[in-house]
Amino acid sequence: MDKGVYALVLESPRCTIRIGALGLREFAAGRHIYVGSARGSGGFARVERHLRLARLRDRPPRWHIDYLLLDPRFSPAAVITTATDRDCECDIARAIAGACTPGFGCSDCACPSHLFFRPGDPVPELLALFRGLDLDARIATIKNEGSEH
Repeated sequence: MDKGVYALVLESPRCTIRIGALGLREFAAGRHIYVGSARGSGGFARVERHLRLARLRDRPPRWHIDYLLLDPRFSPAAVITTATDRDCECDIARAIAGACTPGFGCSDCACPSHLFFRPGDPVPELLALFRGLDLDARIATIKNEGSEH
């Protein structure tokens, strides 16, 4: 199965960015977890699009996450994926909870946010969370300009 859900982990310093209609938003230094669906026709190609946009920064933003991916202060650190036909993107977002950017990435659901903050590495937490929801999580670390995260 090449469709499912994912959590993209981004690193950034403290900064302020304009996120489309959401306006200026402050981001603390640390890791930011974006929860997304790859259940549409392109499947996990959506994750590849995110990573390509962060690397090339070659097109204007379309989605909330694009504003972060286009900003050179944000860099992808890891992505956790799970192949599933379950509609569980919002279940994952609710389970992550905690510090978040209100309204981010959730214009098509009732969640308060799909972008969450952690000061340290959230990967162990995310793996446990996916497993707790009976999802077979896969993790990929992402190399950025000579360093591996």
